[in-house]
Amino acid sequence: GLVPRQRSSGGKSQLGGITKRGQTYLRMLLVQAAKSAVMTAHRRDDRISRWVLALRERSGWQKAVVALANKNARILWAVMTRGEAFDANHVSTKPQGA
Repeated sequence: GLVPRQRSSGGKSQLGGITKRGQTYLRMLLVQAAKSAVMTAHRRDDRISRWVLALRERSGWQKAVVALANKNARILWAVMTRGEAFDANHVSTKPQGA
């Protein structure tokens, strides 16, 4: 329920609002954690904090919060499904044969 609704036409994609599907309490916790991280991102120098600061300048505070909550949800899902430890310096690569 964190992913914005997408409308695409002619190569342009427009992101809409967030749906209210999914577990409400979990979504609230992810957004609250993202608010805290966005508010204090200027104190840190890691890759995600730099990304959040740049996004906040481009898109605004609230959109940066939701984008970070979405990113955190995707990271949490990947860590839980793979059963591996989180690696902040991980760089994804395209799978072979795809």
